[in-house]
Amino acid sequence: MEQRKQQIIDSLYRWIKQRPGLEFCNYGDLSAYRSEMRDITKDLHHAREMLAYISRRPSITADDLLTAARDSYSGRLTVREGLERAEVEYCTGQYWPTEYRRATCAVLASAIWYRLRDDTTGENKSEAIRKAARRELSRSVAARWFR
Repeated sequence: MEQRKQQIIDSLYRWIKQRPGLEFCNYGDLSAYRSEMRDITKDLHHAREMLAYISRRPSITADDLLTAARDSYSGRLTVREGLERAEVEYCTGQYWPTEYRRATCAVLASAIWYRLRDDTTGENKSEAIRKAARRELSRSVAARWFR
């Protein structure tokens, strides 16, 4: 795997590993708090799965990841390449703890979508991409990020 791609993947792994930092006082009860945590944890699992998928696909390049970051999730997730490692920056929309992993998933799903689109032939490319995503990713990831 090319070094640039690996640096970006490593920085995205570090990014999603951060604790969300939910503040219990923002929730009315324990049930609402735990529900939010489950959603955030699901985003973590989805991001890990897509990062692993991208790591195994040499056809998805560092440039594909940078393009996806620029073009998806309103460009709010930025990957900056450095000499030693890439850095991830995020511009919060509403509430950082619920968004940062979701933004990562949106960027990764876009990179995968673009690659599957380029590898697909036929007239109904969108359906072919969804079918490929269902075949190559978990049901949960395919259903949420490749509708």
